[in-house]
Amino acid sequence: MRCPYCSALEDKVVDSRSSKEGTAIRRRRECFSCGRRFTTYEYIENIPLTVIKTDGRREPFDKNKLMDKIRLACIKRPISTTQIEEITDRIEDRLIGLGEREVETKKHIGELVMQELKDLDDVAYVRFASVYRQFKDLSDFERELRQLESTA
Repeated sequence: MRCPYCSALEDKVVDSRSSKEGTAIRRRRECFSCGRRFTTYEYIENIPLTVIKTDGRREPFDKNKLMDKIRLACIKRPISTTQIEEITDRIEDRLIGLGEREVETKKHIGELVMQELKDLDDVAYVRFASVYRQFKDLSDFERELRQLESTA
């Protein structure tokens, strides 16, 4: 590790501990040349995730875009921003846990959002479902509501 003060390449690790809820390792280092100490962090390198849209387009996974879609379904519902962020984090973790570089919106992302919203709020769930499953008329809503009632 290059010393930020003198640019020397030789140092020793003085202290090492878990940091940021176990997602990083914090290391205190001491430079052999100048004797000054500095801190480094070690993280797991995440595989960049690509989303395959329903029309076949590919784009980088955007956590903020996912959060916006969930937030839209939750408008005027008793759901906090913290809950929406937690849902988004869980979905992102599951997608990364798949270990694949590409995920389909239909097969993975939409279904994960549906599961999360179904457990959280029925109205938000039906709102999201109406867009995700492309409801055409009232009968689509009725079918979804009947199915929701039968699982409740």
